[in-house]
Amino acid sequence: MQTAKKIKIGIAGIAALGLAAIVMAVLFMAGSMGGTRNDEADMPREYEYGTATASNGMELHYLRTRPSNVEPLTVRNNVSAAPYYGINGGFFYEDALLSVAVVNDEPVHGESGHYGSGGSNAKYARGTLVWDGAVDRLSVQIVRQAREIEVTDRTNFWAQGGISMSLGRDEDWQRQATEEAAPLLDQASLRSAAVYDAEGNLYLVVSATRGTLAAFREAIVERIGEGNLADGIFLDGDGSSQLRSREKKLAGDGRLVVQMLRLIR
Repeated sequence: MQTAKKIKIGIAGIAALGLAAIVMAVLFMAGSMGGTRNDEADMPREYEYGTATASNGMELHYLRTRPSNVEPLTVRNNVSAAPYYGINGGFFYEDALLSVAVVNDEPVHGESGHYGSGGSNAKYARGTLVWDGAVDRLSVQIVRQAREIEVTDRTNFWAQGGISMSLGRDEDWQRQATEEAAPLLDQASLRSAAVYDAEGNLYLVVSATRGTLAAFREAIVERIGEGNLADGIFLDGDGSSQLRSREKKLAGDGRLVVQMLRLIR
């Protein structure tokens, strides 16, 4: 009888331990999930997410915000997995940044004058999106070096290099993009861009479908900014076309990128 009681107590103890382990696992998972939710809750909110499909089939996803809420940032990660909201930035090779990416005249990826720091558009003068913080104005300037950028106050601006979109100059844009050595111009690829409207709102745009540069530009003109776009630049594309927001994640082909345009608030 005593042996039987001991066996029953032992079985009950094992069952209790098993139940406790299950409860602890559930609590741990709930805590982890809660932490994820809290992390997401603490992410930026001063933006509007949208998606649209153009008549040519290009599926666009965009983040609309003010340029004061954006900055170029070194990330060395896939944007969809990075601890920031935003989209991919300029061109790169291995760990070298090949596009202008500066904040207040300081390159984001190394010391000024060093190769791959973000202080220049490598090899070519290229369309560079510039936010002049002193007057809250966006422009596209074609420069080779960041020091060529014209702004009101060099301690209050950011700039992101890419390829000129030449919005409003439909007959000239492709010649300009070719002159700036736009990669994969006629190849069906994922695409990304930063464009702005006449009120100075900035749209960070990534495609979820592949298309030529012309098809992507056509889709943006048709579906972004309600016909009120002023200008913008193409950013790095293909597998580097990536986005993260509360509403959507696009990982491109999963690769890491050197730099992104991130939302601050």
